Amino acid sequence: MPTFVCMPTLNFITWFDKNTVKHLRLPFSYHLMPVFLFALSQSSNFNWTNTILAFLILHLLIYPSSNGYNSYQDKDETSIGGLKNPPKVTENLFYATLLLDVVGVLSALLISINFSVFVLLYVLISRAYSYRNLRLKKYAIVGFLTVFLFQGAFTFLMVSAAVTDFEFKNYFTLNNIICMSVASLFIGSVYPLTQIYQHDADKKDGVTTISYKLGYLGTFIFSSVLFGLATGLLFYYFDKKAQLTALFLFLTLMLPVVVRLFIWFNKVRKDAAHANFENTMSMNLMASTCMNCYFLILILNTNYSWF
Repeated sequence: MPTFVCMPTLNFITWFDKNTVKHLRLPFSYHLMPVFLFALSQSSNFNWTNTILAFLILHLLIYPSSNGYNSYQDKDETSIGGLKNPPKVTENLFYATLLLDVVGVLSALLISINFSVFVLLYVLISRAYSYRNLRLKKYAIVGFLTVFLFQGAFTFLMVSAAVTDFEFKNYFTLNNIICMSVASLFIGSVYPLTQIYQHDADKKDGVTTISYKLGYLGTFIFSSVLFGLATGLLFYYFDKKAQLTALFLFLTLMLPVVVRLFIWFNKVRKDAAHANFENTMSMNLMASTCMNCYFLILILNTNYSWF
């Protein structure tokens, strides 16, 4: 008689244990929301069904998977973005992130092939950023440019492909290129500040971040310059569209962020101990909240023409 080998049943639920869910850092997706909302605010006649689906795919599947895979590769024992005391990493985390990526890429097909391909490319770059045998993040400039381009300009492009009638050959107009550049500059201005409390931990792990290269004060200066460039491009963009009210609204909503950043800079200048996890996360939360509010107002303006 033939012998049948029983394959073990895969219980996907067991992969998502308490520690795994913590490492996915779902609340951290909030800090990646501004680029999505920015792309939406500059899209005309967007499809609400596709918009909601794309939002869920990116913020509940792809971004958490990226966080989790980074944790799996790093096996951090000290504070990481959105998680002050990370629990021990297990193999469940790897399988959970793989499942989230597969579901995310396949779900993106419900919107379009273009969007699914973009999501897949984002996943591959994200894994290359963290994967031990490649590990783009360990190089200061390469790691920075990877995040700068893919969490900024590329994400803007990816969202546009999901929410509008997208044609690649017709997409790269001057306005879209400006918006993609602004998105990258915003991400680039925030990213080094999120590394400022991890200099020692990253160095022990063989990672040389852009923030480590710049030093504490250099990180603040570099981030401020990129934020200034983003603001300048926004001025040009909204002036070109005769929507300077949108720029003044941006300056008003971002004023608390600028003040808070200046106060934090002065504290760090006097005592580097202030470049810690708590101050970093607090600064990041304020910046994300102000930007999310700003782009939500722009989205509402698209429908109600307030200015």
